[in-house]
Amino acid sequence: MPSNGSSTRRRGWKPQKVHDMTETAIGTDATAARIAATFDPVFALVDGWRDTLARAFAASIPNAAALDALVHDLVAGELASETRLITGAGFVAAPGFLKDAPWHLAWWLRRASGIERLQTVDDPDADEFRDYTTLEWWRVPAVTGARHLTGPYVDYLCTDDYTVTVTTPVVIDGTLTGMAGVDVYVARLEQELLPVLQAGAPCTLVNASARVVSSTVPRTATGALLRRPGLAEALAPLRLPSWEEFSVRLPDGPLVVACGDTSLALVVET
Repeated sequence: MPSNGSSTRRRGWKPQKVHDMTETAIGTDATAARIAATFDPVFALVDGWRDTLARAFAASIPNAAALDALVHDLVAGELASETRLITGAGFVAAPGFLKDAPWHLAWWLRRASGIERLQTVDDPDADEFRDYTTLEWWRVPAVTGARHLTGPYVDYLCTDDYTVTVTTPVVIDGTLTGMAGVDVYVARLEQELLPVLQAGAPCTLVNASARVVSSTVPRTATGALLRRPGLAEALAPLRLPSWEEFSVRLPDGPLVVACGDTSLALVVET
C-alpha cells in the first residue's frame, strides 16, 4: 500500500466519523482534551493581546516607537516567566500600517540573559530583507481572518530551532493592521506533552499538514511528515477557518482525533 494514500483516493475512500467506545478510544479523547488544555492559555493570551492592540489602534495609530513600547509592556511579563511555554512574542505590522516604518516587527525573545528585542532588516531594498507576508504564520490568518498555528518548523528568523508559532489578525474597521502572536519551542512543548502522550497507546501529534509535533511511536521524528493512507483527507477539516471536533479511522486502522480548536490531531495506533 503506497504511503502517500493515493490509492485510497482512487478507491473513493472518505473519512467517516466513528463513535468508538473502546477503552483506547475513550482514552484518546481524554488525551486530546488534555492537549487542547495545554494550548488554551496560549490562545487566550494571544487573543487578549489582539483585543488590547485593537482598542489602542482604534483610538490612534501609533508611530513605531510608541508601538514598540505598547507591545513590550504587553509581552514582557509573560516572557520573563520561566514557567510559561512561550519563548517569543509580539506584533508584526501590516506593510504600510505605520507611517514611519512601512515594514516593522515589534517582537521580543526570551534569552538566558533576559528579554531581547528581535533585530530585523526592515529595508525592502536590502539583500537580507525578507517579506514576512509570504510566510505561513502571516499568509494563512490574513486570508482566513482566524487564529492560526504554524509548525513545527525551523524558525531561522527568530529561534533557529523547531518552533510552533500562533498568530491572530488584529483588524480595525475591516482593515488588517498586523498579527499578534507567540513562538513556542517544540522542545519545551514536548516537556509538557510527552507525559500526556505516553499515558496511552502509541500515538503521534500532527498539525493540519500531517507534520509531526511530538510522537511516542519509534522512529517518528519531530518535523517530519507522517505519511499514512487517508491521513491527508482525514486532516482536511483542520485547514478550514472553523471545524467541528472529529474522530475518524484510517483505512489501515489508526484513529485520528482532533484536539479541540488547536488545529492539531492525534494519530493513535490501535
